Amino acid sequence: MNIELTEKQFRRLIDLVYVGNWVLNSTRDVGDRISEYDEVESAVLSHCAAAGMDVLVNVRPDGVFPSKAFEDGGIHEAVSDYEDAVFFEILAEELARRDMEQEQIPRDDVRELTRRMDEYMDEFEANGTTNLVVDKL
Repeated sequence: MNIELTEKQFRRLIDLVYVGNWVLNSTRDVGDRISEYDEVESAVLSHCAAAGMDVLVNVRPDGVFPSKAFEDGGIHEAVSDYEDAVFFEILAEELARRDMEQEQIPRDDVRELTRRMDEYMDEFEANGTTNLVVDKL
C-alpha cells in the first residue's frame, strides 16, 4: 500500500500515530502493551530518515522509536491539555450526577445535568481543583 503525503502531512501523521499509541498503550505494563500499535508506530517512524526527519526517531535493532527530541518537542503538552480537559469533564459529570441523585432528580433530566456540569466547569476553569474538598467518612 502506498499513501502520498506532503512533508507537512507526514509530520502531522507522526504526531497522530504517536498520540494514538500513547492513548492505547501508555497506561499498560510492558507485557500488556498492544504490540500491533507499537509495530504501526515503528513502521510509520521508519520513513522519517527518508523524509529528512531523522532527528525525530531513535533507530534500534528492535525497531524505530520516537526520539527524545520528538517527545520533548511539545507533543506531551498536547496530550496533557487533552487529559486535563477529559479529567475535568468527567469530574464535572460525576459530581453533577451525584448531586442529582442526592436530590432525587431523575438521571435522564439532560437539561439539569448540563446546567450542573456547566456550573462545575465554570468553577474548574476559574480555580482548577483548589476549592475541591473530599470528606472522608
